[in-house]
Formats: sequence, C-alpha cells, structure tokens
Amino acid sequence: MGFNELLKDLDHSASVQAAGIRRGYGGPPARTVGATVGLARLRCASLLKPLYAWVSAAHIPDERWRRHAEPAVIVSSNADTLNLWLAVGPRVILDDLRRRTGIAWSPPNGDPSRFGSVEVAADEVATAYAVLAQAAVAGDPVAETILGWMRQVSASQAFGAREAIRSPGAGVKSGWYGAPDETCLRTHTVAVLPRGGTRVTVAVGMTALPYTDVRAREVYAEKVGKGVPVEPEHEKVAGRLLRGLLVTTLDELGHFRDGPHK
Repeated sequence: MGFNELLKDLDHSASVQAAGIRRGYGGPPARTVGATVGLARLRCASLLKPLYAWVSAAHIPDERWRRHAEPAVIVSSNADTLNLWLAVGPRVILDDLRRRTGIAWSPPNGDPSRFGSVEVAADEVATAYAVLAQAAVAGDPVAETILGWMRQVSASQAFGAREAIRSPGAGVKSGWYGAPDETCLRTHTVAVLPRGGTRVTVAVGMTALPYTDVRAREVYAEKVGKGVPVEPEHEKVAGRLLRGLLVTTLDELGHFRDGPHK
C-alpha cells in the first residue's frame, strides 16, 4: 500500500504527515521519503522529549539529569520533561538542537513553558532523530543512553509500532494529546531501527485527526485532568493510520527488502 491509497479517504479537516530517512556509511545510498496532507506543521505533543533530554545533559549535573530524563523518555513524564525544559530554558534547548542537527524549531508563541506546543514537520523530526542515532553509534554516551531508554518504552505507549514494522528492538517515542482549543486528537510516533555500523533508519508518523464529538471531548478532558491514561482513545482514533504511515514509510525506503532487523 502506498501513501496515496493510505490517505485517500482522510477527512478534509485531517492533517497527516509521514517521513523517513535511511543513511550511513557502508550501506545503500542515502534516501528520504515523505508525505503531507493538510497543515505543513503540527504541534509536537511529546514526540521530541528524547531530543530535549539529549541536549539538556550538557547543562545539568548528571545525577539530576538522569533523575528527570529517564522518566521523560521511558514513561513520557510531563513533570520531568518540564523540569528539564525550564531548568535549561526553551531557547537554550532548541538552539542546541539546531547546532547539533541543523533543524531550527521555535518556542510556542503563547506560553513558552508548553514544550509540547513546539510546531514541527515530520521530515525535520526524522532528520533530528537520525543525527541522534548516528551520534550514538559514533560513541556519544548520552545519545546511547537516550536510545536505550527509547527501546524500553512500553507497548502501551508505542501504539503497536514495533509489531507493525516487525522490529521488536526499535527505539520508539510517541506523543499524544488533544488540547481544549483543538477539535482534533494529535498522535505521533517516531521509530529508530537498529541496522548496525553507522547506518540508521528512522520513520515518523504524525496525525491530527478530527475529534469533534462534544461529549467525547468532555470525557477526554476529564481523564486528562484526573491523570487517567488516554492512550486507548488515541489508539481508537489514530492507531491504525499511524501504523500504516510507519509501515508505508519504511516500505518506500526499501527497509523491508533489506531483510529483517531486530
């Protein structure tokens, strides 16, 4: 299934992006693929937490950094991410990411403390994670640690990504949220696949799908307010499409034709 078939029946108000990158010395030529429907940029939810953790390590004592960075990545802790985000500063974190990855992101215009409101494009996310992954294989100990934590992200927060892409050892990070000012649910996932050597493959799927039922939105907001997990609602709305985006991206990259990667 190609992107056209996967996306042809989308609601006209939906925004969907997919992007993938494959590169590295000793492998096939570098390749990128992508598809966009709707908005060119989407709020990132928690998709960038591992990248925030990566660059914040240079600014915070190791013990404190680990205390907050690990749960920020593994269980997507908002409180721990906010601790890093505010202690280092949004502009410092995003400027460091620009220097390391070449990708420039801006703090949100309204409240810069809202780390999940940074707006990104899927191809930017794929590029940034490819740099993180190649830094890890080149010996960056912090990047190695971050990818190790991404491999520990539980199935309940991975939206079936590892099973769909047939890579149980993939590093995964998802972001999910439906803000009170939005009539959509945002559900995003990035997968970093093991390939060996300096070769890396990254796939990103991002969705903002209609969620207009008033009562459903009220219940969702109540759950968020009480700290009740809302991943099942995101799975119901976006899970199938999100997995399709990741699989199609990897297929377009030729990943599955390279043989299995565990």
